[in-house]
Amino acid sequence: MAEEINATMTEEEREAAQMISFGIIAAAGQARSLAFEALKAAREGNFEQAEGLLTQSGDAALEAHHQQTKLLSKEAAGDHTPVDVMLVHAQDHLMTAMLAQELIGELVNLYKTKQDKGEL
Repeated sequence: MAEEINATMTEEEREAAQMISFGIIAAAGQARSLAFEALKAAREGNFEQAEGLLTQSGDAALEAHHQQTKLLSKEAAGDHTPVDVMLVHAQDHLMTAMLAQELIGELVNLYKTKQDKGEL
């Protein structure tokens, strides 16, 4: 089925779909990396730096989300994007980055709370 859909796509359409996937992967990867840098900063007691890195991580994730929204908008307009391994990989990157951000945000808060209580 995917081969049939891909066969009807022009080379330009395939490239455009791949570029969106690559955009999601790059932005989500950046978001995940920045979140883990924030965790390291919090572990070292640098909470201002950790918060800044989490903000940057959120900005990168937002860029990935914008790329994803392009696909959703096309789909809503009736322009189907074939799902290939690259797109699945991109979505996986985005979801793991979002999960990392949520968990790391909680861990940063935990480190901060423990330091405020003198428990670190």
